[in-house]
Amino acid sequence: MCVESPMAPLTNLLLLPLLLLAAHFLTPSLCYVNQARSRAQRNSTETSAYRTYIVLVEPPPLNSDEDAHRRWYESFLPSTCIRNSREPCLLHSYVEVFSGFAARLTDAELDRVAKKPGFVRAFPERTLQLMTTHTPEFLGLRKGTGFWSVANYGKGVIVGLLDTGIHAQHPSFDDRGVPPPSAKWKGSCKAARCNNKLIGVKSLIVGDSDSDDYEGHGTHTSSTVAGNFVTGASVRGIGRGTSSGIAPGAHIAMYKVCNRSGCEESTILAGFDAAIKDGVDVLSLSLGSVSGVRFDRDPIAIGAFNAIAKGIIVVGAAGNSGPTSRSVTNDAPWLLTVAAGSVDRSFEAGVHLGNGKCIHGEALTQVASQTSKRYPLLFSEEHRFCEFEEYRSVSGKIVVCQATTPTIQNPRIRSIMAAGAGGVVLFNEESNGYTTVLQDYNSRVVQVSTADGAVLAAYAASSASNAVAAFTYNNTLLGVPPAPVVASFSSRGPSSVTPGVLKPDILAPGLNILAAWPPKTGYASGPFTIISGTSMATPHVSGVAALIKSLHPDWSPAAIKSAILTTSDAVNSTGGSILNEQHRKASAYDRGAGHVNPTRAADPGLVYDIGVSDYAGYICWLLGDDGLATIVRNSSLACTKLRKVKDVQLNYPTITVPMRTSWFTVKRTVTNVGPAATTYKVKVDTPKSLRVRVSPKTLVFSKAGEKKRFKVSVSCHKRHKHKLVEGSLSWVSEKHVVRSPIVAVPKVGSHAPAPWP
Repeated sequence: MCVESPMAPLTNLLLLPLLLLAAHFLTPSLCYVNQARSRAQRNSTETSAYRTYIVLVEPPPLNSDEDAHRRWYESFLPSTCIRNSREPCLLHSYVEVFSGFAARLTDAELDRVAKKPGFVRAFPERTLQLMTTHTPEFLGLRKGTGFWSVANYGKGVIVGLLDTGIHAQHPSFDDRGVPPPSAKWKGSCKAARCNNKLIGVKSLIVGDSDSDDYEGHGTHTSSTVAGNFVTGASVRGIGRGTSSGIAPGAHIAMYKVCNRSGCEESTILAGFDAAIKDGVDVLSLSLGSVSGVRFDRDPIAIGAFNAIAKGIIVVGAAGNSGPTSRSVTNDAPWLLTVAAGSVDRSFEAGVHLGNGKCIHGEALTQVASQTSKRYPLLFSEEHRFCEFEEYRSVSGKIVVCQATTPTIQNPRIRSIMAAGAGGVVLFNEESNGYTTVLQDYNSRVVQVSTADGAVLAAYAASSASNAVAAFTYNNTLLGVPPAPVVASFSSRGPSSVTPGVLKPDILAPGLNILAAWPPKTGYASGPFTIISGTSMATPHVSGVAALIKSLHPDWSPAAIKSAILTTSDAVNSTGGSILNEQHRKASAYDRGAGHVNPTRAADPGLVYDIGVSDYAGYICWLLGDDGLATIVRNSSLACTKLRKVKDVQLNYPTITVPMRTSWFTVKRTVTNVGPAATTYKVKVDTPKSLRVRVSPKTLVFSKAGEKKRFKVSVSCHKRHKHKLVEGSLSWVSEKHVVRSPIVAVPKVGSHAPAPWP
């Protein structure tokens, strides 16, 4: 054991999943880091002359049922297309997300469709990619006490997921203690096991009715958001405890929209359509597209808008393209966008050097014995990536090398260990810093940070043939500081489409998350596994949203989002600033408003609410009439009748302003959801370079539901060379602190999103 590391008592651990979002420009994607296996990607330019198009048309002439909609859509299709029975032409018929359909068409057929009266527009679909035992406790949720008990574990709330399917027989989806769903549920379940927990399962993939999960992603995210309690969960003995989702009493509805090839946009829209019709309360999307896509050409933005118009809160992954700036996805203001951070748990393995230093690493494969033999330490620039022409030279040594893609590195590690090496130490590449995405190498492999890799390399070089090292394994340590830390892979802001709205919104556990796993993937040896990504962070926040919805069923999606953002933690477990992967202070573009705090989110005091007409006014400002007609399925809303709302003036719970020496003013409205008679006083925390004026400075409420408006004026003493300057505004009462980040940036207010590819 490396004695410098604190050993926390091993209490019951609560199981949650970790998913990394690998964003791809041409495809929506699952948001988790799956480095152990490459995914076959379907090129958007198919070899056939046919291509899938999403076609928007005017609604049927009369109010019609679903069959009438389908007949109306078929009237747009060429007769040659309809008669072809070998492969369906009409793939999906949409009713809830907008009036339209998805069809496989040639360019010539699309031209004929476009000439039909009632045609609005069409665009080719893309393929998106998919983006624990301890995390509930890390978030302050403990069985039988506190907020978890008060919220009744989310009972009665229906959480829908658009994902890879679900392994229904997993014990996480047992319905012990879960009541039947309410009468509002209209969905169906087609799975090996359906019960009061798993109330909805269906595949929306054309030609594939099998809803089982052969990727693992959907099972992992589902158990994270709402898996039931399972005792004795672990991955080969580490992380042992009681697994649970964040809302273990909630119902689950799985809509399979992704498979090994990715997630087709037309299928994602079909998932939205089905979930809205079925009556879900929360939609969890651990998938995403590329940053910079116009919202009227982004199926997630379109589907999410029509979901929130029905009162459904939609939670999406920020993406796994960090630490690059402007890489955030799912950045529409009506989405709750989640970044990924670490938790205070370490699967520790110590690397003891011959000079007396001990390096704290981690390993998923742990050896029971606490005594370890010393081996010569081997590192050289020539073999930096574990690449040897022949492996006899590694026999009896511990080999140090830099981590790279596991699909490349795994065979090399197997060869090293087969040649008789004492073990392998993998250190992070520089961009990953202190973010160690654990991989299951099933061997004596210890993973360490970039900084510790430099220590190892320096020791090996200075001591030459006398350099030695030994491994020790400490299983699972809790309370390891600092936590949370923003994960290197987590995508960063600002949004290139709407820079006046801070994205991502919130930080949640997404690094090395333990959760349920199916047996059919060939990836894991047991019913649980540990993976990472914003895909894993997303269901944590979806679960928190479900708990709040259970307590406050009448709150709007925007009110629930506001509650989560304004009560988030601005500091880490040590009381210091939340750090990024380099252990420098994280910016608002890294972490959003802060780290999710479920207990405080349940009782925020004040909320910043946003209605559908407010969002519609924003869409008019950003995209005009055509954008509004595409996104908003409400003929009564038209730009000529709406007040245009700039992004910076949306009633958002975070405040983004241009970095100017002159005063710039935004307006906000808060709604009292706390005690009836309450007085709030403003508290501003900013650096000296940022000046903030708030008017009025006091808000006095006499009843619940009462609204109050205020103005915030911001200026900078001088133009900064920095990308942003941060402060905060808090409304403080006897019982509540309602905090909003203030972010001043060089440019906001642009509404020229990237062109359609």
